[in-house]
Amino acid sequence: MKKLGLIINPIAGMGGSVGLKGTDGVLAEAVRRGAVPHAADKTLRALMVLSPLQGELTVLCAGGEMGGDALESAGLCHQAVYRPAGPACSAADTHAAARAIAAAGADIIAFAGGDGTARDICAAVGEGLPVLGIPAGVKIHSPVYAKSPEKAGELLRLFLSGQTSLTMEAEVLDIDESDYRLGIISTRLYGYLTIPHERRFMQGGKAPSPLSEKSQQLAIAASLAEDMADDSCHIVGPGSTTRSLMDYLQTENTLLGVDLLWQKKAVATDVSEREILACIDKKPAKLIVTPTGGQGYLLGRGNQQVSPRVIKMLGKQNIIVAATPSKLAGLYGRPLLVDTGDKDADALLRGYVRVSTGYREAVMYPVE
Repeated sequence: MKKLGLIINPIAGMGGSVGLKGTDGVLAEAVRRGAVPHAADKTLRALMVLSPLQGELTVLCAGGEMGGDALESAGLCHQAVYRPAGPACSAADTHAAARAIAAAGADIIAFAGGDGTARDICAAVGEGLPVLGIPAGVKIHSPVYAKSPEKAGELLRLFLSGQTSLTMEAEVLDIDESDYRLGIISTRLYGYLTIPHERRFMQGGKAPSPLSEKSQQLAIAASLAEDMADDSCHIVGPGSTTRSLMDYLQTENTLLGVDLLWQKKAVATDVSEREILACIDKKPAKLIVTPTGGQGYLLGRGNQQVSPRVIKMLGKQNIIVAATPSKLAGLYGRPLLVDTGDKDADALLRGYVRVSTGYREAVMYPVE
């Protein structure tokens, strides 16, 4: 009987849709703004893929909202080897749960969260035991996470059934959230974790935009600006490519947040899902977004303010994608990715999208 370890950070990702760029230290504010937990739902999407292993698998978990509740819903045989003292699970709970699960003989530990959760797992178990991240946080720069919860489930099924056994070391990266909220990105390497070596299931590490891209970004900005209609609200997502547009328009902006434009001027910066919905409910709107460098995520990574509800209200025809040729080349032919947590919203973007790559230049690029 194979043993899978499972740990859920129940508050992971709650700060995303409400514009807090993370949840570390700001849980109360996130709740006040209307944030709701969704890490358990994303974990369930991974667990449902494991149903063929029912009867051959025992899941060693943390109790309650850290794992046990989700496993009850999935109907998988499980044993709680650690129980948090209270409902507000801390980093200490993650450390203790990981050590207890490792001591109980888990073959691999799956954990749901973001980069902060990966740091906690790394501190607890190091490189000795294979692990796999289920993406559920706001910041997911570390390449220890699968491309989506479903991909995590598929890879866990292959690993636990013996169809793949190769492992590799992957970096654990994180940024300081307090600096991040001020628009300062300071990435630090915290260590390495051992993950299954199957690149087709795993996301890459986030890559910064090189200085050589600046002229390309300016050309894209000029082209986008010329096409902006004065009777539409423009929702501008985070990233250096989209920031070049804001700089070109000489208007206020936030590098890491979502901004709203009306007649080419910022009317609100660093907005939440609620503010975006209020805007597009009253007037026509378009979304301008750029994929993450090295990973290729259009939506679902660091821009959760653009929620599934927003995407459905806009429609694919009102989503404008911009990326420099070098950013697309850095994907080495891999498709752009979407992981909003809503299958219908993801399906709207599947296929091909037009990507603005320069002044009056564009390519058609696939979206997985």
